[in-house]
Amino acid sequence: MNFLPKIKLEVAVRSELADAVIEAITSKSRTGQIGDGKIFVVELEKVVRIRTGETDTDAL
Repeated sequence: MNFLPKIKLEVAVRSELADAVIEAITSKSRTGQIGDGKIFVVELEKVVRIRTGETDTDAL
């Protein structure tokens, strides 16, 4: 079997930016070939910036 190399990219953005980020990724990544990838959108329960203690959208 020939396996295609994989890259995992994780991006955290405010929910109001999610659609724009998805559009940017798909418009630049789509080749129409096997291996173009998938986008999973999940809600983040909590975000903490360790250095400053900022939380949630302030930490993004």
